Order: sequence, then C-alpha cells, then structure tokens
Amino acid sequence: MSSVTTKLSHAADVASSETQTLVADMRKALGSMKSLAVDYERDGKSDKVQKLQEMVLEMVASYEDCTALAQAIKDVPGVYQQSDQPTDFKRLIENEVMKIKEASAESGQNHPLFRQFRESVWNVHHAGQPMPGEEQEDIVMTSTQMSILNVTCPLTGKPVIELANPVRCVDCKHIYEKEPVMHYIRSKKPPQCPIAGCPRILQVGKVVCDPLLLIEIEELRSSEPPAQNATNIEDFTLLDEDDE
Repeated sequence: MSSVTTKLSHAADVASSETQTLVADMRKALGSMKSLAVDYERDGKSDKVQKLQEMVLEMVASYEDCTALAQAIKDVPGVYQQSDQPTDFKRLIENEVMKIKEASAESGQNHPLFRQFRESVWNVHHAGQPMPGEEQEDIVMTSTQMSILNVTCPLTGKPVIELANPVRCVDCKHIYEKEPVMHYIRSKKPPQCPIAGCPRILQVGKVVCDPLLLIEIEELRSSEPPAQNATNIEDFTLLDEDDE
C-alpha cells in the first residue's frame, strides 16, 4: 500500500467515524420516537401517532443517506487510483453512495427501522397478530432483521445483552466480550473469528465498540429475547498463560 493510499485510508476512517456518530444519534432519535408513538397509541392519540410516523419515515430516509455516506467514505481508498490528474473525490464518493443504495433492498417503508416502528405501534393493541397486508411469517422476519449477527459471545457463551464491555469486528460484524477476544487474538495463531464458518482474521485495531453497537444491544435488550445462537461456543478465557 502506497503512502498516499495509507493516508487516504486513515482520513477515510476518521471521516467515516464522524459520520457514524451522527448515524448513532439518529438511531437514538428513532428509538425515542418509537417509544413516544407507543405511548400515544396507548392513549388513543392516533393523530399524533400518524404525524410521528411521517416524521420517522423522513428520518429513516436521512438515516439511509448517512449510513450510505459513511460506508462510501470507507470504500473510497479501495477504489481510488493514483493519477497525474487531480482526483474528484466528491464525485468518487457520490458514485460509491449510488452503488450502495442501488444494492440495498431496504428503503423507505421497507426499511427495518420503519417496519419496527409500525410493529411497535401495532403491537400495542394487536400483539401476535399480523399487520394488515402481512402474513405471520413477515412478523418473524421483521422482528429478527437487526444488525446484531450473533446474540451470544462465541468465546464466553454470554448473551450480548449481558456483556460488560462488548466490541464488534469491523470486518465480519460479529460481537464479543472485549477482554476474552483480546486474549484470543494474542493467543491464537491465526486468530480466525470463532464464529463457526466465519473466515475473517481478527485484529486488535479492528475489534472495537463502534458508535451503533451499544444502541443496537439496547434495542435487542428491550425486544423479546430471540433464540440463543447455537453456533460453536468455546471458552478461550481459560487458556493457559503459556499459550500466549
């Protein structure tokens, strides 16, 4: 990797991280709006629920834009090509954003966050019943459409909602307890992700508590507990010190 690409990657990481902070704030706002809508629905204030739903739809659109931008910024170093001519980074980022949006099947009213909002309101008076126009299977699919890929730490077996210091791999998005996974990375050669079938190699600098992780865990905690992830679980916290 050239020095230019290295500097570009560092700048992209910083810029993407800043955008992710905004994304996290928007996610918190969406959660608050959902809770407020549930309260309004319980109180029979359907007009206010409708207004909130319209606002949530707009917020979700902005959320999509920000998440696409954050990902596009991270992708730019990989598509950047050195040239004698000045690089139009604005156009480069815009092209990446367009690719990301075109590849996504989740948009507008089909976005999981908007569907979760509608579900929460619907469940106030119709818990367990399909929403109008949806089958029972749709409820199951929607309630499990979350960004959390594993609901238990593969190293300790603890549910992610009980982890004291959760971290997530930047590459494969799997979640672990911080201290055990750092021990695992130091002691395993190579430290392949312990989730069965995942080929990613873990790196200390790429296993972090990203801005959205704690929010998503809290959302999982407040929802009905899903089935425990039964993938291979090994306890690497008790490895002999000689193995380090």
